Amino acid sequence: MSRKRIFMAGVGGMLGHAFYKVFNEEYELYCTDIDVNEQWISYSDFRDKEQYTKAVVDFKPHYLFHIGAYTDLEFCELNIEKTIETNTESVKTAVKIANQLSIPLLYISTAGIFDGNKDEYDEDDLPIPLSVYAKTKYEAELYVQENCKQYLICRAGWMMGGGLKKDKKFINKIIKQLLAGKQELFVVNDKDGTPTYTVDFAQNVKVLIEKEVFGLFNLVCSGVTSRYEVASELVKLLGLEQKIKIIPVSSNHFVEEYFAKRPVSERLINKRLNELNLNYMRDWKIALSDYLADYYPTLQFNKTENIN
Repeated sequence: MSRKRIFMAGVGGMLGHAFYKVFNEEYELYCTDIDVNEQWISYSDFRDKEQYTKAVVDFKPHYLFHIGAYTDLEFCELNIEKTIETNTESVKTAVKIANQLSIPLLYISTAGIFDGNKDEYDEDDLPIPLSVYAKTKYEAELYVQENCKQYLICRAGWMMGGGLKKDKKFINKIIKQLLAGKQELFVVNDKDGTPTYTVDFAQNVKVLIEKEVFGLFNLVCSGVTSRYEVASELVKLLGLEQKIKIIPVSSNHFVEEYFAKRPVSERLINKRLNELNLNYMRDWKIALSDYLADYYPTLQFNKTENIN
């Protein structure tokens, strides 16, 4: 029996790496990005409607996964037109392609589309996006819901995955500070959320795809937390809690570097997954421990001498 085919668009980053890792053995994949940083990635720019459409149609996939997006909030604030083109308009193209081929579309959304005025959010809560990034992602999410014949929208939280090469988020930023010899870490204590390990995320998506469960889902690790708590757990797992001092600060401490509006709370609840008994997302502390073991093995986490 021939394997089902998946066209994955925008897989050059941390999440795309996890999707390739999880789906590659059982599916025939065609993976594309404008950044061809892996031998399994082919060049394609999903902002080019004709190129995107031709590439997908020629492959004749059973599923279309639209994964890539601009996720740097400050870049998005400074490059509004590029962000709209990448985060919203390209998704509209993906919807048209999926409808044309009568195949399901996977779209990756984000916890960042809420205003943060509630402690936690489930799928029934109304998003109120604050930043350019959040607005473009939510507009795309709405377009998928209103126009796509069959879709799976999965909202991720604070992403962790990809390792030193591809992780541009919080975990790798902390690790890079430690590798640079920092003895003190300044970490905000006024931002709450739910970490999301990219591998767990991709594995849970695989479950939904194979069970043919579609719709809108929050898809985050269990255990709501804060940036400060995540940093503390990371330092503990690295065996550095006696050597590294974590200093809690407000978001104003980094206001010049991180000037885009961010919700106070991005905590998601996997309500619909739980209702269907399909929530396989692990506790974020367990996932973080596995992430470090899988992607940072050469750091030898229990030995402080690796941090200069």
